[in-house]
Amino acid sequence: MMPYPRHLRATSNPIRAVTRLARTVVWTALAVSIASGANAAPLTFTDSGALAADIQDTVDTFRATLGALNANLPGSRGSGRREVNWDGVPNQFASPNGFPPDFFNVNSPRGSVYSTPGSGFQVSANLASGEPLEFDNLEPGISADFTPFSPQRLFTAVGSTITDVHFFVPGTIAPAFVTGFGAVFTGVAVANTTFIQLFDRQDDLIASVYAPAAGAGSLSFAGFFDTNARIGRVRITSGEVPLGSRLPGDRVAMDDFIYAEPVPEPATLTLVGAAVAAVVARRRRH
Repeated sequence: MMPYPRHLRATSNPIRAVTRLARTVVWTALAVSIASGANAAPLTFTDSGALAADIQDTVDTFRATLGALNANLPGSRGSGRREVNWDGVPNQFASPNGFPPDFFNVNSPRGSVYSTPGSGFQVSANLASGEPLEFDNLEPGISADFTPFSPQRLFTAVGSTITDVHFFVPGTIAPAFVTGFGAVFTGVAVANTTFIQLFDRQDDLIASVYAPAAGAGSLSFAGFFDTNARIGRVRITSGEVPLGSRLPGDRVAMDDFIYAEPVPEPATLTLVGAAVAAVVARRRRH
């Protein structure tokens, strides 16, 4: 698993994080128990079309499968889902500026942190910023190939087609797993170039799901859900070449990420309980 960003390790209050986790231990334990006893078959979701309305029903079915949308607050709710649609990202973290990979665990706690073998990430500009839209700043004219699913912002890795999504108990550095993940893509014009790979906590591959190709300006969706899965990492491959690379090949941007509520491993729950007991004992001594 990737190491957590240093600045969060250094600035996090461990007592506050432990207390936050302790409040959700009961709910999380219940969710883990339910998940481990279920025998439902894995589900794969794919769709594509020219407009957002063409894939909306599949995206909504995936959302309903994961459960109710949870608020962007610290701690695991044990069930339901989290979403990232990029549109609330402030201009200071949008194009042409870089996007902090832990924004959706620190600034807006949703339990996902990103990494890439490239040079970083960008979220596209909006109209209010006055900057070029939909990554025209990286490659002039590329916006003609993209359509936002939830306007206006899109997301991309810079210098790579690979984005890794790592899961944590929202707002903390405690590793977590999810039971489902889906992503919306735009501009998928070549089959089998854009897909998600889901890995368990031991980094073994669980499944791969390919986003259907529908041409420039189109929208595609790929999602996976398995009640029994322990997904610790998702690798997203978006197209054949990075934006701005000047190389021939399919260029793809990303929009909404939708995933099950990040839940800590049972072993983490045990550690949390021990940590809470230690904190309580220390406070009593003082």
